[in-house]
Amino acid sequence: MGAGHDHGHTHGPPPGATGTAAAAYRGRLRIALGLTLTVLLAEIAGAVVTGSLALLADAGHMATDAVGISMALLAIHFANRPPSERRTFGYARAEVLAAVANCLLLFGVGGYILYEAVRRLITPTEVEGGLTVVFGVVGLVANLISMAVLLHGQRESLNVRGAFLEVVADALGSFAVIVSAAVVVATGWRQADPIASLLIGLMIVPRAWKLLREALDVLLEAAPKDVDMAAVRRHILDLPGVEGLHDLHAWTITSGLPVLSAHVVVSQEALDAVGHEKLLHDLRNCLGEHFDVEHCTFQLEPSGHAVHEARLCH
Repeated sequence: MGAGHDHGHTHGPPPGATGTAAAAYRGRLRIALGLTLTVLLAEIAGAVVTGSLALLADAGHMATDAVGISMALLAIHFANRPPSERRTFGYARAEVLAAVANCLLLFGVGGYILYEAVRRLITPTEVEGGLTVVFGVVGLVANLISMAVLLHGQRESLNVRGAFLEVVADALGSFAVIVSAAVVVATGWRQADPIASLLIGLMIVPRAWKLLREALDVLLEAAPKDVDMAAVRRHILDLPGVEGLHDLHAWTITSGLPVLSAHVVVSQEALDAVGHEKLLHDLRNCLGEHFDVEHCTFQLEPSGHAVHEARLCH
């Protein structure tokens, strides 16, 4: 007998939010996008006026941020469309795919910045340090505001986390721009600018790799990182009347939507004594109290049913 249920444990978006975890932060992503586009235009103008590669590198990263946040917003739109007979989970995975695309953009920009920084280390160019400091400060302030706007949502959604990590890298990049420009002003050492660009590139790549690994875990249907499968198995087997457990699976549809399914072998005496509904209630409470799993599906089987089921599958 199969039975599905939600265990009632709440997490993810704030109370009253609907849809995927990222949907609750759509408005905040729009604010971050507006700030990003504003700084992007300012930094492009600043790079043209000052000749600063660090400023241009930061502008390039801001451009990918703008594209990435736009993709995140588009993914949220699709991810919250209702499920259909063909797509029973709807388009929830669109957010994870957007996170992967975001990573690829970050890798591309990081690689370009590293290449251009090495080239300018070999052949330094003139940089107008004073103006570069001004544009760097503008970028840093805007990035700090975006970080504050996205801070809470990045804990609950890969999609929002991708945007947040980009903004963090931008803030660090703006800080590097300010420091390098100050060094140029104070000492005239032009290599400070490409060195700052190298630091920006090196900050981008590790964060992109970490986000990519998390997104690929979702796509490969790995168990959620905060769910201990051995502990889940142990808790279920410790319930009165449970004799065995097989086909235990846990995976994540999208951020904030972990899922678990299992075949639970129960004694006939337990079924006769308390019935299927009580056993399902106990299973629900067990997982609800100890594990952060949103949707659970259990198939209750009497002793010996697994052998019969295996013959049917052959």
